Amino acid sequence: MSSLDPLDPQKDTPTPRTPSVQSASGHLIIVLPSRRVRFGLGQVVATPGALSLLDAKLISPLALIGRHASGDWGDICADDRGVNESALADGSRIMSVYRLVDAARLAAVPAEQRHRLPTVWVITEAVGDDGFRRSTTLLLPSEY
Repeated sequence: MSSLDPLDPQKDTPTPRTPSVQSASGHLIIVLPSRRVRFGLGQVVATPGALSLLDAKLISPLALIGRHASGDWGDICADDRGVNESALADGSRIMSVYRLVDAARLAAVPAEQRHRLPTVWVITEAVGDDGFRRSTTLLLPSEY
């Protein structure tokens, strides 16, 4: 897995290439719109498969991390949304599902067939004994 820089990951929707600027010191600075982060992410990592798919779709991994951290769980059912909301209080695992297609295409595909669309999962593990979440992983469903 590759580690991602855990910058303030606040982004409304995945968009082609997140705006960025080069600082005078040569560091890349990611520019992200402000949005409330609802829980800690811990160390953020991604599998090579997820990074490859995101790159092919021209979507920044930080865009998905920001959506996840702000409570935009993506394409999950109402029951799973409830599970995620409960996890914010009880410290259990949080999972988001992002279909890497535009809204019109997503709406045109029946829910039971959406697993065939290009998809990245974002999973934040449960709170540990120390009261903190240790990690968040971006991965393909086939890598779970």
